[in-house]
Amino acid sequence: MGANLFWVWMVLLAVGVMLIAFGGKREDGTHGASVEWGYLAILGGAFGLLSDHMSFTAVMLLVVLVTGGVWLFDKLVLAKRRQPGTVVPHYVDFPRGFFPVIAVVFLLRAFVAEPFQIPSSSMRPGLVVGDFILVSKFGYGLRVPVLNKVMVPVGTVERGDVVVFSFPGNEKISFIKRAIGLPGDVVEYRNKQLSINGKPVERVSAGEHSYLERGLMMIQNQRYTESLGKVRYDTLVIPEQPVYNPAGVQSFPLRENCDYRDDGFTCKVPEGNYFMMGDNRDNSEDSRYWGFVEDRLLVGKAFLIWMNLSDFSRIGTSIR
Repeated sequence: MGANLFWVWMVLLAVGVMLIAFGGKREDGTHGASVEWGYLAILGGAFGLLSDHMSFTAVMLLVVLVTGGVWLFDKLVLAKRRQPGTVVPHYVDFPRGFFPVIAVVFLLRAFVAEPFQIPSSSMRPGLVVGDFILVSKFGYGLRVPVLNKVMVPVGTVERGDVVVFSFPGNEKISFIKRAIGLPGDVVEYRNKQLSINGKPVERVSAGEHSYLERGLMMIQNQRYTESLGKVRYDTLVIPEQPVYNPAGVQSFPLRENCDYRDDGFTCKVPEGNYFMMGDNRDNSEDSRYWGFVEDRLLVGKAFLIWMNLSDFSRIGTSIR
């Protein structure tokens, strides 16, 4: 987290404390709106500070536990001691009021669907910068929050799925790529032709495609429609570029499973891992460079674009 953001969160916390301290009360003895805004400011500041050290899900779980603890303690102990008509202290009233809302949001995000925003062009042409997407949290099994271990097996990753996962190099960051190789698969990519277990993936030319990258540069690509498993999707390649950049290949666990050569590479996917690639093949940092994705890092399957503020026509588009 940058120093500027750190101070933003600190100022938010300080403002929250001041609003609570000097918020005052209404004539009926209840707490003013400024006190509520103070607790909201503290909540926002705490989220910002904690998110630098743990995942968003872990921060939400912590907040649920704290507010839920206040709610439960009030219900079992404090409420029984309180005289009728007594104003509930603000340090009890507001946390217990936040608890049901935060708990519902947490449960929906943990077990039903979670929103994400597409940050880069690595999944063009299907997904573009600015797309807000929904990710199914039960497509690959119901998982224990934070630990992300499957507790109820529901489904498994299939070749061609668009998957959101925690980046192996920094698990606080979420990535989105297409699952190309499953455990045990041999993935080969040579001369812009993808093969799985020795069988070339069917692809058909779909003409040329261009897009404006970060509002600065027009990128010209050749577009192909690939068929992988039950899925048909479009990919982009720049014919004159190499299939990977050797200087970008990192040292990653089980790198010995991959053989890099001038015209491409071959990787055997270890058990419990997946090989991920972006559809924008020459503009994607993916498993070619930083290795395999363990099952414990899976977040869910992307299935719907629910918002794009720059292009409303994309709203409601299914992800394939």
